[in-house]
Amino acid sequence: MTSAFGGTHGVMVVDKPAGPTSHDVVDRVRRALDIRKAGHTGTLDPFATGLLPVCLGKATRLARFLTGTDKTYRATVRLGFATSTDDLTGEPGPPRASDVPADALEEACRTLTGPLMQMAPAFSAKWVKGRRAYDLARVGIETPRPVSPVIVHALTVLGHEGDRIEIEVRCSAGTYVRALARDLGEALGTGGHLVALRRTVSGPFTMSDAVAWDEIGPAARMTGMPHLLPDLPALTVTAPGLMALRHGRPLDRGLVAAGFPEPPLPARMRVLDEAGNLIALAVPRGFDPPAPGLTIEPVLHPDIVLVD
Repeated sequence: MTSAFGGTHGVMVVDKPAGPTSHDVVDRVRRALDIRKAGHTGTLDPFATGLLPVCLGKATRLARFLTGTDKTYRATVRLGFATSTDDLTGEPGPPRASDVPADALEEACRTLTGPLMQMAPAFSAKWVKGRRAYDLARVGIETPRPVSPVIVHALTVLGHEGDRIEIEVRCSAGTYVRALARDLGEALGTGGHLVALRRTVSGPFTMSDAVAWDEIGPAARMTGMPHLLPDLPALTVTAPGLMALRHGRPLDRGLVAAGFPEPPLPARMRVLDEAGNLIALAVPRGFDPPAPGLTIEPVLHPDIVLVD
């Protein structure tokens, strides 16, 4: 999307097919749009499909806020054995029985719902001793696997036939669904691994926002800058306020046309110009007096400026 500031800026949400890496998707978008600055907001493994938001131009500066959002997946777990990678690409472990009763499956899903300390797969992008875990695993170096706090908001069984379980997972950023498949198999006493994965929701983006692989190009649907980060409250600056932002200066009340915050304060706000363009993100400062009787004029400090 061409913004008021020139160039292509926004997010293209690609429905990634099985096969390409996340980097392949970004490279395809970059070449199709003839744009240099592009980056995705959360890796999908090559065999996985579904939503991969790709930030373009100035939107790349907002990628970390989109990466940290909740995700929803539909997944297929195969019971009966674990694998070295926790998915279908790894070496299989010893075979085990795969029959499980419905009540045991329901109970296992309950134990894997809520705040969890999740052990990463052996082949993961986590840093271990200054190297990626998958690099160490590929050369046979065994190291303690990183354990991270995650939240599984919901783990729903959609179907169960034979050794295959179809699930839907709504979880926090950083959750490994293949690790969840592994842990589900262990909770059931059967072993298990992930054989299919599709991301259906990524933060504010759903399948209705998606662009098919063959549709990637200049005419493809994109989410423009004014529509990004809709959960953050917004304020509108005056023309002098816009000039202050261009020079990295904080915004006081006199530079804000509408939306200057009052307690309780948000942690961060979107800053719009009078045409509704997203031009910055800012954090409130000085609203709480540092000492009794001492007053400071509160301001909004711009921590990300999107205008030149």
